[in-house]
Amino acid sequence: MNDFTMTIAGQQSATIATYPVEDPATGAVIADAPACTPGQLDEAMRAAQSALVGWHSDRSRRQQALERLADSVEGHLEELAGVITTEEGKPLAEARSELGDAINDLRYFASLELPAELIRDDEHTVVRVLRRPVGPVAAITPWNFPLGTAVAKIAPALAAGCTMVLKPSPYTPLSCLRFGELGRDVLPPGVLNVVSGSNEVGAWMTEHPIPRMVSFTGSVATGKRIATMVAPDLKRVTLELGGNDPAIVLDDVDIEEAADGLFANAFGNCGQICVAIKRVYVPSSRHDELVEALVSRAKAAKVGDGHLSGTEIGPLCNKMQFDRVAELVEDAMDHGAKLAAGGRPIEGPGYFFEPTVVTGVSDGVRIVDEEQFGPALPIVSYDDLDDVLVRANATHFGLGASIWTGDPERGGAIATGVESGTVWVNTHQAAVPGQPFGGLKWSGIGVEGGRWGLIGYTELQAIHVARG
Repeated sequence: MNDFTMTIAGQQSATIATYPVEDPATGAVIADAPACTPGQLDEAMRAAQSALVGWHSDRSRRQQALERLADSVEGHLEELAGVITTEEGKPLAEARSELGDAINDLRYFASLELPAELIRDDEHTVVRVLRRPVGPVAAITPWNFPLGTAVAKIAPALAAGCTMVLKPSPYTPLSCLRFGELGRDVLPPGVLNVVSGSNEVGAWMTEHPIPRMVSFTGSVATGKRIATMVAPDLKRVTLELGGNDPAIVLDDVDIEEAADGLFANAFGNCGQICVAIKRVYVPSSRHDELVEALVSRAKAAKVGDGHLSGTEIGPLCNKMQFDRVAELVEDAMDHGAKLAAGGRPIEGPGYFFEPTVVTGVSDGVRIVDEEQFGPALPIVSYDDLDDVLVRANATHFGLGASIWTGDPERGGAIATGVESGTVWVNTHQAAVPGQPFGGLKWSGIGVEGGRWGLIGYTELQAIHVARG
């Protein structure tokens, strides 16, 4: 894996400085990734700027290139899945699913168009409204879905006619570096440049004078810093930030059926999903029944190396997140919580933590109020539905939420009272082609997905023609 290189202006870009990348299943260093220098970043930005006009002027060429890029990912799916599992930790089945989403994104945005709108056409005046690409984009992506999140930005940006400089997380740079290599055979030089390095490289990108937009997925704290940094240059910005997604279980629910969905959507990718279920509110009368159902699933889940057959939950991606989950569980215990399941690191190498179900906590305890981003799920009792909606909304976050009920119509009506960018009923994290994804409040600015995601990489231009 040390062979992966940065892509700048359609070419391999070597660098002397490197930094280590770990396998979270073992803690061992698996690669030395290239560390981008300021000079190389300047080169990448200039390449993106130079490629812009030729790229956005030919819609057919963009469509064909994105389709070919999807074909290339499909042809290298097993290789890329192995890289994702090795650097991020998720089971191979989840890595393949991530790549499937990436392929679908590339094909979807290749087919999507934003035609000009004619708002006046008479003997005196013709007025058309166009969507133009915003320009070169700086994209900074996280470690939990290293390639899936990157392609969720790449596909609409390139489809809109933008060019891009992409920097993946320093924890998981390898799959994006490999994707950049595949892109050299498909995309014109400079359309997609992939660099890697520390968080400092992201700061350089944000403040660089060439990009006209920054697209970032990550923490609220970093998103706020980026918003401040882009302000002097009036760069456009899309921020997909954290969430503390509540699942509200109603009194009429089938517990066994709901427990399958709740567990899968709380513990998938070891809980490291921005829109995963982070806290569950359940009527007091159904509390013990739900806890028992979730505990049985937690104890049965196979935790291990994502490369091994049958693994359902892999390790946390890095020691930073491992330590945070352990800290939040310990804090909950200090505040009177009970461990219905799990609660401890798993002995041995790697960043493995037991699937944990926490009871005896309520709002005001950190594991309920904060985004844990790991395999520890608090279960909170309630007695009044109106009150629990207030409690669920009493947060700076507003990314996702779900209602679980035996009456979907009732759930849909209740969903309108939840303050989040997406509210699901009897499912969570599900999406159909064309569905937008974004957050309210501190969970983000702008959206990804669907035509709204494509529009986010464009700006309006009115063409007003006087006919005399």
